Amino acid sequence: MNSASDISVIIPLYNKASSIERTLRSVLGQRVLPREIIVVDDGSTDDSASIVERIGSPLVQLLRQENRGVSAARNRAMAQATGRWVALLDGDDVWEEDYLQEVERLIAAYPDCGAYGTGFWVETDGHRTMGDFPQQEGVVDFFRLAMSHYVLIPSATTLDRELALSLGGFPEGMRMGEDQYLWTKIARAARVAFLPRAVAVYSRSAENRSVAIYRAEQSAYSLEDLYDAKADAMSNEYVARVALGKALVECVRGGTAEAERALNFFAYNRLSHRIERKVRLFNTLPKGMRGWAYNIYNWLAWHIARKGL
Repeated sequence: MNSASDISVIIPLYNKASSIERTLRSVLGQRVLPREIIVVDDGSTDDSASIVERIGSPLVQLLRQENRGVSAARNRAMAQATGRWVALLDGDDVWEEDYLQEVERLIAAYPDCGAYGTGFWVETDGHRTMGDFPQQEGVVDFFRLAMSHYVLIPSATTLDRELALSLGGFPEGMRMGEDQYLWTKIARAARVAFLPRAVAVYSRSAENRSVAIYRAEQSAYSLEDLYDAKADAMSNEYVARVALGKALVECVRGGTAEAERALNFFAYNRLSHRIERKVRLFNTLPKGMRGWAYNIYNWLAWHIARKGL
């Protein structure tokens, strides 16, 4: 095995004892090894950190902190890293054995980008399906493609470390949309390259995905911060779509005021009216009805789509 000396792997960790060893083994089994693997245990209350220690690899550094959220954990890992590039990986996802090799190839072919994304599998209870990602390789129009596909997701994204830190890193305290917050800032400042091959595996069976454990946010950051009248119009459309998607989750889980605020602020959008209408619809329902109504809506939409209607 060779060492990808300019790539550091960063992993935020919170209560993932059932999956973190598999995640780390997928990195240690790479055809091209990273410079280092930095795991930040964000106040886990289970055996996660002990499992990391037992692996005993000299490549793995374990840092511990009180629970401050995934953004704080990623930011600390980025600050600690020594590689020019940081490859993001969550503690319940894995990589195919040639992931870092393919990322190195992408960096060499399209140098000086701010972010590099790859295709990915979606794994649910051991069953894999192909993710919804673009089918073109190279430097891409991030905001245009991200309106309909996943160009960057955390476990299939590698960032220019210094650029990400100079832009403030991930917004600490934000529980949904924190990834897209940073993607927006990076894509406005630098190019984004993409590899349309599924070499990462995103797990939908995770113990603590942010949407599954939604709580009202307490953060100094907001997606509203990203609106910029001087920026490319499509980037503002992307921000609106992310914010309205977040508002939909918030309203379904009872965040009426948060959803209403997003509807008012992001009313400028021209390309996300379907999501906007869904938010308005569910926000009118009694809070106790929203969850099951949303599930029925999605079930009907899925069956209608299957019939080609």
